[in-house]
Amino acid sequence: MGILTPQFGSLVPSQAQQTLANNYLNFNGAAGGGTFAQQYLPEIYEAEVERYGNRTISGFLRMVGAEMPMTSDQVIWSEQNRLHIAYDNVASNGVQTITLPAGVTNVLAPNMTVVIMDPANPSATVHAIVGNGAVQTGNQTATVYPYVAANLAGLGAAGLKLFVYGSEFAKGTAGSTENITPSFTQYANSPIIIKSNYQINGSDTAQIGWVEVAAEDGTSGFLWYLKAEGETRLRFEDYLEMSMVEGQLATAGSGFSANQALIPGFGGAAPVVAAKGTQGLFSAIQSRGNVLAGYGGTLSDFDAILQNLDSQGAIEENMMFLDRATELQFDNMLAQQNSYGAGGTSYGVFENSEEMALNLGFSGFRRGSYDFYKTSWKYLNDASTRGGSGNFTGGDNIDGVLVPAGTTTVYDQLLGTNIRRPFLHVRYRASQADDRRMKSWITGSVGGAFTTTNDFMQVSFLSERCLVTQAANNFVLFVA
Repeated sequence: MGILTPQFGSLVPSQAQQTLANNYLNFNGAAGGGTFAQQYLPEIYEAEVERYGNRTISGFLRMVGAEMPMTSDQVIWSEQNRLHIAYDNVASNGVQTITLPAGVTNVLAPNMTVVIMDPANPSATVHAIVGNGAVQTGNQTATVYPYVAANLAGLGAAGLKLFVYGSEFAKGTAGSTENITPSFTQYANSPIIIKSNYQINGSDTAQIGWVEVAAEDGTSGFLWYLKAEGETRLRFEDYLEMSMVEGQLATAGSGFSANQALIPGFGGAAPVVAAKGTQGLFSAIQSRGNVLAGYGGTLSDFDAILQNLDSQGAIEENMMFLDRATELQFDNMLAQQNSYGAGGTSYGVFENSEEMALNLGFSGFRRGSYDFYKTSWKYLNDASTRGGSGNFTGGDNIDGVLVPAGTTTVYDQLLGTNIRRPFLHVRYRASQADDRRMKSWITGSVGGAFTTTNDFMQVSFLSERCLVTQAANNFVLFVA
């Protein structure tokens, strides 16, 4: 057998298929040219492992809300006030004088008949008539004369409740001096501009590396660098909803308001644009709705919610979006209501179906005159959002939210007429010149864009929107 000279790489063939010291390449030794790990490539899985499942958290507002365009920097709406006259935190001098809380408008007029209740002593309830000492001039005191008792001695000194139930006049007297003009409460919110972008340089677009994916938006197959662009878009769409849920209005004296000069885009020493923030769902419920702290998962705890709903709009159908722990509390509560009958098991309320009775993931139930539908809200469970609080307890640890399924009448700018909308709806800036609901555009000199000399492709995203939470008194926020 001939010998090739010189022997580059010191590789000597052999007549038999066997490993010898002189017929294989040693990639780990210096004589073999150093380390060539690429010679024996690892086994590569083309498919991306979806270890977090569906990572998006948007979808809540699509289920319970709607979207409407707006052309202004502010959206203003009005909500009706109570029909009847009532006061909380009323004080009494123990004789005939009551004092209404400071800052409220006194509309008690002579000859009105009232009921005064003491929550600390319910048996001390007094029915009385208002005397001449009550005038509608802002005076916070009024003179009342009980129908049965001699005076108000049986009531506590403070924390009383009062409501008007009618009036009584003597024969032949003049008409009522009462002049109560119905009023309404006005609320407002402002949209915020939300931005994001994805960027890749030209060199990286030429280095092709394919990954098989099944994206949350339904995209599947092999993707190149556009996979990262698609995930940036998904994250931005989540931000659109998260901003509407978590948004906060800036208050006077806050660090946000006092340091606008240090926030990019809000001006120098004298900012041209005032940073206002926006009121999200949680903030609206905390300021204008009902907050239930420390829900214990018992039927009596839930009945307290019903009593509060009775005092508000009493909307029959409601949806509950809960974290996992609170949802299981509801399942356990409902399961306990069927722990009776022969042998401790009864299937009567489940149409005598054992399969139905053993399905303990209750999705809907009726209590009193209300229907409730519950579901797990991923936003409250995901470790990268509200679910990341772990065992954290406190007033801002959200465990769930109850949303009424009713609708309200609003003016639709597109249709030019009044239509019915859910209590929750998103308003976004739009006109004939520009629709800012969800904008995206490509700039640069890569990927088909030829707008600049920069050697990259940039995909920009923008939206301008705010959330309108109407009738927040019908919402309930569950907090730890």
